[in-house]
Amino acid sequence: MRGLLDTPFMIFLISFATLVVFSQLGSRVIGRHVDHGTEAREDFDIVLAASLTLLGLIIGFAFSMSVSRYEQRKNYEEEEANAIGTEWARAGLLAAAESAKVRALLRSYLDERILFYDSRDAAQLPQINARTNELQTQLWSAIETAAADRQTPIVALVVSGMNDVLNSQSYTQASWWNRIPPAAWALMGTIAVLCNLMIGVRASQLKSNHGMLLILPLILSVAFLLIADIDSPRGGYIHVRPQNLLALSETMR
Repeated sequence: MRGLLDTPFMIFLISFATLVVFSQLGSRVIGRHVDHGTEAREDFDIVLAASLTLLGLIIGFAFSMSVSRYEQRKNYEEEEANAIGTEWARAGLLAAAESAKVRALLRSYLDERILFYDSRDAAQLPQINARTNELQTQLWSAIETAAADRQTPIVALVVSGMNDVLNSQSYTQASWWNRIPPAAWALMGTIAVLCNLMIGVRASQLKSNHGMLLILPLILSVAFLLIADIDSPRGGYIHVRPQNLLALSETMR
């Protein structure tokens, strides 16, 4: 299901088709066997209004969750750029040879982090992550060697900065894994289906134009599209651009 959630346009198409089918099912099939009395219609309207209200609240919560996760990814990109930039500056406190080695590794590491953000092909991620892990090992080894030779406050400052660089990547990865749970999507979809089914039944009672039954499925499908797009780090059109990392790359070069 996670693969489907990374393709928001497919979410839109599947949602729209499914909701239209159930609204037509409620209008053309179930509506024929429902009591059309005044009292029954009033009770039905209460249930329908309550269901639509619940659906609206759940969609609002889901949208809020997706936006908060998007903002979290943006914040961690900024923190990661700050950590790398700070360590780049602190590396100048080391001996000339050690400083040159650490800064060269930081430049390569920064390129991999930018590629992590820009890549839209999931097949490239294992290679990107492997190179990132290898560079992290080399960076820590370089700092570890300097710390073993000279245990001074200045070297300790450089070690602390490198620790921030490595931690910031972990925080970024965790934020990209933090998505709206599939169970929440299933609940939202189930309530949407039931609401459209009841809308179809109500339209049958009122003998409304069947074309009107396309409006609610279209609105809900657009909402699902937007939520899925914001929630997906790589799918769709709304992405976190590594603007701070790119600016840092220009400065470092």
